[in-house]
Amino acid sequence: MTKRVALITGGVGGIGTAICKELHDRGCTVIACYFPPEQAVAEEWQRRHRALGYEFTIVPVDVADYESAKTMVESVEQLYQRIDILVNAAGITRDKTLKRMTPDQWHAVINTNLDSAFNVTQPVVTGMIERGFGRIINIASVNGQKGQFGQANYSAAKAGLHGFTMAVAQETASRGVTVNTISPGYVSTPMTESMPREILEQIVAQVPMGRMATPEEIAFTVSWLADERNAYTTGANIPVNGGMFMSA
Repeated sequence: MTKRVALITGGVGGIGTAICKELHDRGCTVIACYFPPEQAVAEEWQRRHRALGYEFTIVPVDVADYESAKTMVESVEQLYQRIDILVNAAGITRDKTLKRMTPDQWHAVINTNLDSAFNVTQPVVTGMIERGFGRIINIASVNGQKGQFGQANYSAAKAGLHGFTMAVAQETASRGVTVNTISPGYVSTPMTESMPREILEQIVAQVPMGRMATPEEIAFTVSWLADERNAYTTGANIPVNGGMFMSA
């Protein structure tokens, strides 16, 4: 079987790390993207995981900038000849109620969480179509499905991400390329674990399963969608939210 090449934006984050490890364990060559000012953090992340037996390549990119994304994709394809799996997992939050939200807070989230999907996917998808194989997986959020107080920017970006998924899925369906969304609920990462205990308890109280997801549960869903045998699922939005939001 061909050793697939997987590119993960936001790869050094909490969910991104679990995705990198899962795809590596499945036999993929894994390239993790990081924001250029965080080079020292990314290099330490790479060293730490190399000691655990994970050989990850790391590449800098500002996913909110089209030219930066295009240059990064070109360099990865030059090095590895192709990108078979793309996981768009980069994301930020800038939470404020709409009446207090600044234009900078709105645009920062839209640019990083939504524009990034265009910036990275467009230069990747051409090669996938030419080779007749590709798996594109966009990491959205339950809040893109139900909305969330104080997250007009984030909810809009994540809802838009699945609209992007459905359109590109239709454009690539006949060419061996699948495009899907995963919408996680609240996930237990170092970031969420640092929240005040009472806030965490309020979050968990909204989840029928009574807990947050593990990053590994999101990563497993990614690997399922990325599998070569999963060739007939496209344009879907897979909820991994513990029953927090259900729809027909």
